[in-house]
Amino acid sequence: MVKAAILHLPGQPLVIEEARVDKPGPREVLIRTHACGVCHSDLHFIDGLYPAPLPLVAGHEAAGVVEAVGEDVTAIRPGDHVVTCFSTFCGRCEFCVSGRLSLCVDSSTKRKKGEPPRVALGETGLHQLLNVGGFAELILVHENGAVAIDRDMPLDRAALMGCAVVTGAGSVLNAAQVRAGEHVAVVGCGGIGLAAINAAKIAGAATIVAIDPVPAKRALAEKLGATHSFDSGTEKLREAVTELTKGGVHHAIEAVGRIAAGDLAISLLRRGGTATIVGMMPLNEKLGLRAMDLLAEKKLQGSLMGSNRFPVDIPKLVDFYLAGRLDLDALIAERIPLAGINRALDTLRTGEAARSVVIFD
Repeated sequence: MVKAAILHLPGQPLVIEEARVDKPGPREVLIRTHACGVCHSDLHFIDGLYPAPLPLVAGHEAAGVVEAVGEDVTAIRPGDHVVTCFSTFCGRCEFCVSGRLSLCVDSSTKRKKGEPPRVALGETGLHQLLNVGGFAELILVHENGAVAIDRDMPLDRAALMGCAVVTGAGSVLNAAQVRAGEHVAVVGCGGIGLAAINAAKIAGAATIVAIDPVPAKRALAEKLGATHSFDSGTEKLREAVTELTKGGVHHAIEAVGRIAAGDLAISLLRRGGTATIVGMMPLNEKLGLRAMDLLAEKKLQGSLMGSNRFPVDIPKLVDFYLAGRLDLDALIAERIPLAGINRALDTLRTGEAARSVVIFD
């Protein structure tokens, strides 16, 4: 039996309960959780903004050590330090074989109907949020939902790579493919936005503009590589960025998940520029380009999880961290025990902190 933070009803606090985790079956790995980030994406499901099957173990941004593996597991061994990633891939569908692993929707990585659940509360099967369920002392996932990393990588910082960092960095390096000398704006300086800023610096962007209403987040953005920062409420913000970049940015990354933030990102583009949306927008809302944007050859694109190929991307990000090029230490606002999860979620709702990380004993 393990402790897990369980959501029974949308909008209600998570409940810490004793759950049962099954033994790993074929192609499954059992992971002793060391850390799990508290991500804003969790709130979309916990607060009921996005549908999710209930009851579920919340959390999806985790890192730990493999305790056991099932039959036919080849990529991961007991004792490996791993990062989980919710974009579990099958490896054989159209998206996987064309290199778009984050778009895989093949259900073969999940247990089939009628099989014992991976996690259960008494006789009731528990769903794992986004295929992970990271707010638990043990995690059981398909082997294609985790990747082994260098053991020198601190696991509390490695956990952030499972969502915020791979999403933010991927939006810059994979989706936008920022080139050296280009101008970049990042709207929203939470964990994802800050990772995007750091990645833009790694990519060699000439100007990196951070936009956020919270002064502390703007200061943190400048520490991580932003060359300039603005309050999102600044008058004539578009004009200021256009003047600064002599025509607008080549790339604007939206990392908030609001239509207004997406519109702002589009407005900051120069002719031929691209806006990349990584924030989780409200369901059924629409975001688009105006006729003049189209005539100026501006582009709008989405990016799921930074368009990642996480078995390759996460070890590369680990290398960046160990080489001192990727700053994850500054992203962690606090380290908390599992018992403090609801307070951390309340803090996340205010938008004041970059990232809380649950640390398991």
